[in-house]
Amino acid sequence: MHQKNQSQTISSMKKKTWFVTGASKGLGLSLVKTLLAEDYPVAATSRALGELQTAVGATSANFLPLSVNLTDEKSVATAIDETIKRFGSIDVVVNNAGYGLAGALEELSDAEARANFDINVFGSLNVIRQVLPHLRKQMSGHIFNIASIGGFTGGFPGFGIYCATKFAVHGFSESLAEEVKAFGIRVTVVSPGYFRTNFLDAASLNVPSHPIEDYKSVREVQSVHQNNYNGNQPGDPDKASAALIQVAEGKDALLHLFLGPDAYALAEQKMRAVQNDMDAIRETATATNI
Repeated sequence: MHQKNQSQTISSMKKKTWFVTGASKGLGLSLVKTLLAEDYPVAATSRALGELQTAVGATSANFLPLSVNLTDEKSVATAIDETIKRFGSIDVVVNNAGYGLAGALEELSDAEARANFDINVFGSLNVIRQVLPHLRKQMSGHIFNIASIGGFTGGFPGFGIYCATKFAVHGFSESLAEEVKAFGIRVTVVSPGYFRTNFLDAASLNVPSHPIEDYKSVREVQSVHQNNYNGNQPGDPDKASAALIQVAEGKDALLHLFLGPDAYALAEQKMRAVQNDMDAIRETATATNI
């Protein structure tokens, strides 16, 4: 009898409300579908509302599809208000919207580089800025910022700007975690490796308008990603989604979440390389005080 009552209590507990950006494709779409299958209330955003509704294919009361322009703070604020009006609160925020950009630093124009930052960095900051008053008021919440293993190690020729946007996500996430800790809000920066999504499709991976012929190595890396990796990525986005939910429901405040054995291997390689460089000049580099 006790076990039955306990089970009923757990099942009747209010599930956390999730707010997921960039939900019409990739990891965002997988996450939304997984959440809805587990009866979580979900607000999902995309610039193309019809595409989002078709991709998710759900019409349940737990699903709130929203058309949002992440570069417009008013649009973001309206979406957050609509979510709270519908579900009563927002408990978990997933800043997932973003796109890839291939091209050498010299090849990419100022406009192309800034556009990538506008979505990958400033779009997430717009969401954070608009949702934090609600999370602070309720003294709880969890923000997931989806970065990339390319935001922890930048050794990918032809992806410098994209890596820079994701390094920025790592940086502000670490600062944000300290800023909001006193309000009971947790922050996790997520660094996936290669997952089998449409990230490398032409619609999701931008290329330079004016490529420079000399950058043969960049073209080779770009071609490998578009023609060899695309569709053959080892990671399962549904398993990545399950990992996010596990972290959100866990008791530990996990700041860094690397996803995939490839992400783990690259992160460990980067940490060893940094340690080796530090050790190589430690005596001179630490003898610099006045």
